[in-house]
Amino acid sequence: MSQWDGKSRGTLLGYKIFVYCIKNFGVKPAYFVLYFVATYYFLFLPKSNRNVFYYFRERLNFSYLKAKKMVFKNYFVFGQTIIDKVAIGVGLRHKFTYEFDGIDILKRLLAEKKGGVLISAHIGNFEIAEHFFADIDLDFQINLVTTDREHTIIKEYLESVTSKSSIKFIIVKDDLSHIYDINNALANNELICFTGDRYMEGTKFFESEFLGKPAKFPAGPFMIASRLKVPVAYVYVMKEPNLHYHLYTREAEVNHRDAQGLLKSYTASVESMLKKYPLQWFNYFDFWDDIEKKR
Repeated sequence: MSQWDGKSRGTLLGYKIFVYCIKNFGVKPAYFVLYFVATYYFLFLPKSNRNVFYYFRERLNFSYLKAKKMVFKNYFVFGQTIIDKVAIGVGLRHKFTYEFDGIDILKRLLAEKKGGVLISAHIGNFEIAEHFFADIDLDFQINLVTTDREHTIIKEYLESVTSKSSIKFIIVKDDLSHIYDINNALANNELICFTGDRYMEGTKFFESEFLGKPAKFPAGPFMIASRLKVPVAYVYVMKEPNLHYHLYTREAEVNHRDAQGLLKSYTASVESMLKKYPLQWFNYFDFWDDIEKKR
């Protein structure tokens, strides 16, 4: 199935081990523990391995051996982004550096005082963006639209050991009341952020060509963004070597501002990021709905 089930992997014990390592030994020693975690995932999660191997082998056209190696590296980098997020949350922000590509777009968006829509993806590490935005004097409120289906126990534990996030959450509800929350936030010149690459079973979706094959994307972010009279931008926070992050903002460029046009623009934008950072694709399900068909 190509749709996401709303939950990410990980255990409470695993997070506690990483938090202990980060607090007592630092970020890079915590990375060392990841070799064991990534090895476990590589050896004992065949379904996840198959899905991410398909991405490297079939969509990026890597050789068989290279694709296999990239599966392991992908798990390792994903673990690093989680460690980085926790490390920054427990007070180690000073250990990281960043650069911003496209800050003028955000500044102009805020100056128009209409609010704005940001669309990101499950690549890189967008959740740490707020910690870097503060350093460049961008005073705004981000509202992250989410289904809130992540593991509650893990969320509660992380909230207990990390600093409180300034990001507000707008929970998608069956009665569509989240639409009112979105409109109120925009009226206050706040930013609404969606991730545009995972749809849930039973929800409306669009199809678009992505890395050479049609894939399904949630319709909601693109329908809402196309109907609102506010600027739309794509944002990514990509991990680089030596505890460095590169923050990107790209303005949505469309000939006709409809949902399908925005989606096409979005997929082209995500593709451009993955060409630079192929390891930072963190969707571990049958994204193209193609693997089961071939079995």
